[in-house]
Amino acid sequence: MVLNNVIKLPLIQSSSFSLLWLVVTLLVFSALIKLGLWQRDRAEQKEQRLIRIEQLMGAEPKPLHQLLNSISKVDVDNLSASAGEKARNEILNDQPVRLNGVFNEEVLLLLDNQTLNGQLGYRVYQVFYHQQQLPVLINLGWVSGSRNRSELPAIQPITGYHQLVGNIRIIEPSLVLAEQTFDKPNMPLRVQQIELDKLSDLLGVQLQPFAIYLDSSESIGYQKTWQPIVMPPAKHRGYAFQWFSLAAAWLMLMIWAAVKNNKKVVSDAD
Repeated sequence: MVLNNVIKLPLIQSSSFSLLWLVVTLLVFSALIKLGLWQRDRAEQKEQRLIRIEQLMGAEPKPLHQLLNSISKVDVDNLSASAGEKARNEILNDQPVRLNGVFNEEVLLLLDNQTLNGQLGYRVYQVFYHQQQLPVLINLGWVSGSRNRSELPAIQPITGYHQLVGNIRIIEPSLVLAEQTFDKPNMPLRVQQIELDKLSDLLGVQLQPFAIYLDSSESIGYQKTWQPIVMPPAKHRGYAFQWFSLAAAWLMLMIWAAVKNNKKVVSDAD
């Protein structure tokens, strides 16, 4: 009886170890495959967007208020609230528009850590009121920064009535690395990311979920070097290949280790 228990104990331990081994192998393998698929999907999305941007390049800018009114009539009844908002944003994104209105002279934003030709600087944003619609952020362009982080660019807010032409860029939620507080802000206000909810609270009015990037022909603003696609599709495909390769290597390594371990268990049992 004692001999039987001694023989069964290693078998039970080996079985439990094999199950854990299998679970860990499959979890890591599936995670690597999902990362590869995500990168592949991102490549396809950016390819489609590049095609769309090229198609819109020669289009006549539409009045922003008319475009927003037409978007509000898009039928999304069969979609969830988030899916409907996403569908509308996809239609709006990159559209060339024109708008009339006045700038808010009290709020001037400097988006930090923006590089141009290897030089660190800021993207300048100012709030614009137009055509009885929600106010919108205007990306005025890039300005260089100082090596001394306590020194901000000596820029002044744009004033008065203006007729503007630019392109819509949806402001996508980004990873918030540090909490931003706008309780008693000094102007210009340096920010690490554009958080529309906090800016709306600061202004006391809701902002549009996008910014207008001024056309390079506009006389106001700063250096207008827009790059709508930062990471090209080819780079995403390269990352996807790396993740798929890691998944294959991981699976082969675990199969080899399992076979080797199984031989050792059989040898010990003998």
